[in-house]
Amino acid sequence: MSRWRQLREFRTEIQWTIVVLVLAGLAVVALLPGAQLAGRDSGGTVSPQPAPGAPAPPPVDPALRTGMQPCPQPRPGGPAQLAGITGTCMADGAPIDVGAAVAGRPVLINVWATWCGPCRTELPALQEYSQRPGSVPVLGVQVLSDEAGGLQLLRDLGVRFPAVHDAGGGLRSALRVPNVLPASFVLTASGEVRRVDPGVFGSADEVRAAVSRTLGGQS
Repeated sequence: MSRWRQLREFRTEIQWTIVVLVLAGLAVVALLPGAQLAGRDSGGTVSPQPAPGAPAPPPVDPALRTGMQPCPQPRPGGPAQLAGITGTCMADGAPIDVGAAVAGRPVLINVWATWCGPCRTELPALQEYSQRPGSVPVLGVQVLSDEAGGLQLLRDLGVRFPAVHDAGGGLRSALRVPNVLPASFVLTASGEVRRVDPGVFGSADEVRAAVSRTLGGQS
């Protein structure tokens, strides 16, 4: 075998080795946590990643808060998972200790964002549910979107149940909110946080059934 032929074969082997290593690296990246986003059978919306250096959110017009129901008054105790977690009450712009606000009774927490299409379907259903006798209190949590836009959306949809703006993401992290919105959780009277079966609520009846199922027959 000539020296030139040996060199060509050696170069070919190096090229194929590089290709294999690149493909292997891509496969490893694809398997890393967070590289793949879980889907949702009923068509939720994948959370966008915050852009670095994003502009400051617009100021909130106080008129947008008009008609919003006040946030729950703090109580002793509360779920350990939410201990020390604060947000902004969208009714008045004041900070609120979320763990203390939901202490001592079952509460339905619904996590939403302005860019989430299915959330626009759920929010009116949750509003109707919140007005029914015997319903558990509902607390909305707006994430990954500016508060002014959230208040405008709630006004447009006629939604007025208590809501918290999670500007810093602490509440979203504490609840372990998935990458697909909307997401709902039921807090039991004993302080246990239970994820509601994935799905987009289309009616108050669906909300009531899901809450009852999650609480083990109580609504």
